Amino acid sequence: MRPREFLQVDPASLHLPGSRRDGADPVKLQRQYAKYGASVAGMPPLEVKRGSDGELVIYDGVTRATRVAKYLPGNPVTVEVTGQLTGPVGGLPTVGAKR
Repeated sequence: MRPREFLQVDPASLHLPGSRRDGADPVKLQRQYAKYGASVAGMPPLEVKRGSDGELVIYDGVTRATRVAKYLPGNPVTVEVTGQLTGPVGGLPTVGAKR
């Protein structure tokens, strides 16, 4: 079994999954901001996978990543790399491009 891999990354640099190419749901983003504000305290790690090109794509946490990228620009977040993909993901839009 592989050891768990955690990284600190700028959420704006993370790629959005194909199913969420347009970014975070605006209603969910507003609801999250109303509840947590710009804080990352207690926020669980985002789950990401590494593409064959070394880039990271979000699998769980698009709204959390967008909230931090939008309201705390440049603030790193903890991500857990949960797997490796066989194809590149660098062509997918980033959180920073859609915030």
